[in-house]
Amino acid sequence: MHKSKLSRAQKIAFVKWLWLLVIGTLLLITLFFFAIIKGWIGYVPPLHELENPKNQFATEIYSSDMEVIGTFFIAKENRVNTTYDELSPHLIEALIATEDIRFYNHPGIDGKATLRAIFRLGGKGGGSTLTQQLAKLLWSPPTSSLIGRIRQKMTEWVIAVELERLYTKEEILTMYLNKFDFLNNAVGIKTAARVYFNTTPKHLNIEQSAMLVGMCQNPSRYNPASRREETRNRTLNRRNTVLNQMRKADFLTRAEYDSIKQLPITLDFQRVDHKLGLAPYFREYLRSRLQAAKPKRSNYNSWQTVPYGKYYMDSLAWETDPLYGFLEKNFKSDGTKYSLYSDGLKIYTTIDSRMQRYAEEAIQTHLKDLQGRFFKEQRNRKIAPFETGMKESDIAELMTNAMKQSDRYRIMKKNSISEDNIIKAFNTPEEMTVFTYGAPIDTVMTPMDSIRYYKFFARTGFMSMEAASGHVKAYAGGPDFTYFQYDMVTMGRRQVGSTVKPFLYTLAMNEGFWPCDMVKNQSYTLQDALGRDFTPRNSSNARLNEMVTIRWGLQQSNNYITAYLMSCFTPQQLVKLMRSFGIQGDIPAVVSLCLGPNEVSVAEMVDAYTTFPNKGIRVNPVFVTHIEDGKGNLIASFVPTTEEVIDEQTSYKMLDMMSAVMDGGTGSRVRYLYGVKAPACGKTGTTQNNADGWFIGYTPSLVSGVWVGWEDRTVHFNNMAEGQGASMALPIWAMYMKKVLENPDLGYSSSEQFDFPSWFDASAGCRD
Repeated sequence: MHKSKLSRAQKIAFVKWLWLLVIGTLLLITLFFFAIIKGWIGYVPPLHELENPKNQFATEIYSSDMEVIGTFFIAKENRVNTTYDELSPHLIEALIATEDIRFYNHPGIDGKATLRAIFRLGGKGGGSTLTQQLAKLLWSPPTSSLIGRIRQKMTEWVIAVELERLYTKEEILTMYLNKFDFLNNAVGIKTAARVYFNTTPKHLNIEQSAMLVGMCQNPSRYNPASRREETRNRTLNRRNTVLNQMRKADFLTRAEYDSIKQLPITLDFQRVDHKLGLAPYFREYLRSRLQAAKPKRSNYNSWQTVPYGKYYMDSLAWETDPLYGFLEKNFKSDGTKYSLYSDGLKIYTTIDSRMQRYAEEAIQTHLKDLQGRFFKEQRNRKIAPFETGMKESDIAELMTNAMKQSDRYRIMKKNSISEDNIIKAFNTPEEMTVFTYGAPIDTVMTPMDSIRYYKFFARTGFMSMEAASGHVKAYAGGPDFTYFQYDMVTMGRRQVGSTVKPFLYTLAMNEGFWPCDMVKNQSYTLQDALGRDFTPRNSSNARLNEMVTIRWGLQQSNNYITAYLMSCFTPQQLVKLMRSFGIQGDIPAVVSLCLGPNEVSVAEMVDAYTTFPNKGIRVNPVFVTHIEDGKGNLIASFVPTTEEVIDEQTSYKMLDMMSAVMDGGTGSRVRYLYGVKAPACGKTGTTQNNADGWFIGYTPSLVSGVWVGWEDRTVHFNNMAEGQGASMALPIWAMYMKKVLENPDLGYSSSEQFDFPSWFDASAGCRD
């Protein structure tokens, strides 16, 4: 059969039209790209944004021993910046082998991979390079339409090429890993390494790196922390796929691949929640302190604006404390304020992670035991946990007030729910999870019953600081931040009881008394400003009507000797001295002040007691040493401020007397029950009805204070043996100090002595 052939003219015409089609297509594509670059189609960020992509980075909080103890971040933006040098080589190899094997050989677009994605040549696989994926993470909005996806893909090409021009391959890799969201509030590789494996990107091993890279395909589908076994198995298979890609790329040998793929996925999961982790009370204190606004009287309740009230204390802090309101007072080079949640600040604190753990462990150990004894005492009491003699009407009023202070009540009120319906809801049983010292338990009770249940639990405040530097080494504002968020270190103020006595004894020593001066141990009656009698009682009749030393009076916390010393001075003199010790709140100028009815925070008491080991110099607490911006530039440093309160001789007299408290006095349990043998001084404190238990103790280097009590003063132990400060608070101090002193890496020695000068003699100058 004769086959027809195209004529020469037809061939020329065909070639002509083919070239026109190719050139036209190229011109159309060029025009399309030009329109994209000009921003006529889609969005391409301007050059300055490509050179400085806007990443939100979480602020990191470092302990003094360089452990990250927390972050501040916006939800879904818990991203912490990492440099290329901080990445594990295994992580880089896994990422390249799996996502972009020709990463180092293309200019942002891989032609072969693109054709494969279009025509499915050479098997399965995506066409996006790592640079394109970064472009998508940084600037591409999601789209579902085919036309929109084509436009988006071409936009990514444009951005990818520009990124390759502006950045090195190493910088692109790092930016990608810093940007990727690995789920579970693990945004960026540094946070992901900590969340899933409690390590750093530098120390990720092969199988850990492979698992994280495997998540990059679809983190929800390959979520290792999922409760579903199917998802966990899928994650394991995906990890092994990455390992196989590493083998194919010669990053692993066959033997290494065969061995590692047999390993299970082993997580050390660290849930990201500001209520969890180390030092949560301290982290919350830090957050509120840094973000504090300049105090305005109109923002405070009337009871907060009284002399020496909260408004006064906040105003004083605004003027004198550089940490208070730091983010409101300091600005970036462009004149804008720093953001605690997105500027990637690094805050270097004075907290020592090891000492913080010791403090939290001591609190858990002691309060668990204390709580068991309290529950036992309250068993079968109809009005438990409230004190004997309370009327049902008073309890009902107290419970109603507690209900109205709850978040549940405020939310219901805000949603315009009637009072009757709110009360009905609070008295309707529902499923809930409640706190116990074993583990949270699921139960059914009414919200009103849960309020009463939590009133059974003792609260605490603990702070430990170096006497000389003022560096706060441990800070715990309660037993469990998830369930008890009120901070009893700085926010809470409670009656101090006998821990106030060292201030009175200091006043006496400052005015010429000596520890060995003799006083008759008998009842003394004082008169207040209105002429009314005040006769302190004593809990013990030991050595009644005998002549005793003032040292013995403080050692035994004897109220008779305290009353005698108070009779030698005016209340105003004691108030003035206490102010110089840094006590900021209301201090009533009354004769009963010598027994500690005034309310003080744990932080103020610890700060005040630094005066004694510091030869009369009080040092203000330091919580942060310095702050760096996201680029590592120093933007603030903090140093302690000091104030001379008493002269050296008076401080030595107080050391002599307060060491006696630990050696044979009310603090002697530290020695015979807990085995703390190091030179130490201290003072116990117990308020009326055992409502508050205190212990403030110090070694030559470290001052630490503890308060233990209940939310309501009407809740307390009924007997002195359990309710005194030596039983409620002292054990926490002792257990903490024992661990601190036994750890040689911390630098606090049991052999360190108080620095008494050769010229000081505690017996000198004593009167008959």
